[in-house]
Amino acid sequence: MNNKIKIEIQHFHGCPNSPVLIERVKEAIKGLKNVEYCEVIVDSNEKAEEVKFRGSPTLLINGEDFENQPEPDKAALMCRYYPNGLPETKNIRRKLVE
Repeated sequence: MNNKIKIEIQHFHGCPNSPVLIERVKEAIKGLKNVEYCEVIVDSNEKAEEVKFRGSPTLLINGEDFENQPEPDKAALMCRYYPNGLPETKNIRRKLVE
């Protein structure tokens, strides 16, 4: 079976949480062969609208938000608030292997 898991991190340059989430995702995907990883730089409100930006950083797995946050009605360049903190490496890995 060749089911690729597509991981996408959407963020903007200068976001202090982006490097942390990127590192956690890269650690979580180590050793997984069926993962396609990409980062999307959101650098304008137009790009935010195009990708339905939920704020920086956002983690999508197969197009679904990691925390099931819905697409915004009006997307814009903004920071993302995680009520329980950024997703932990172990939780990202768990979701990937489910």
